[in-house]
Amino acid sequence: MNNNRNNMEKQHLYEAILKLKTVEECEKFFDDLCTIRELNSIAQRFQVAKLLSEGNVYNKIVENTGASTATISRVNRSLIGGKGGYSIVFERMEEDK
Repeated sequence: MNNNRNNMEKQHLYEAILKLKTVEECEKFFDDLCTIRELNSIAQRFQVAKLLSEGNVYNKIVENTGASTATISRVNRSLIGGKGGYSIVFERMEEDK
């Protein structure tokens, strides 16, 4: 029962995010939703994923982002065996260029 409630809560969060229309709206929402530390961690993982997808090596990623090698490995596992979320976003960002 608790797992089902958590799934519904996540579903509502995802639906809320999809209602945002501008970067400014996203910034306001995520600033309200997350602590600065949480938001910085999410942003760092996103940057790590971008650099990994561009073929950068761990040492360069550590230098550019300050991320630990453990974080880089975790993101790399998501890129290789995850659900493809990073790829979807990166492809759409490229389409918008």
